[in-house]
Amino acid sequence: MSVADEITHELEDLHADETSPGMAAVALDLAKAIDVSDAPTAKAVAARELRSIMSDLRKLAPVGEKGDTVDDIAQQREKRRAAARERAASGD
Repeated sequence: MSVADEITHELEDLHADETSPGMAAVALDLAKAIDVSDAPTAKAVAARELRSIMSDLRKLAPVGEKGDTVDDIAQQREKRRAAARERAASGD
């Protein structure tokens, strides 16, 4: 996947078009610039700016949306527990 594709998915998850459409558009333009550039310095500059804008957009995202870190940790813990239960059940 391209950087622009990944950023597009994250912008959708963050509802960035609703909270900050201008910043979302700039982020997508920067991602596209990274994808098409062959100059390492230009990519680095665009990536630094993209990282800054995405950080701001994450802060502006509605609370409780999918992707919350606490929810991710809880899901991972539940997966580990389920796997442990399966191992214990098959070992008996």
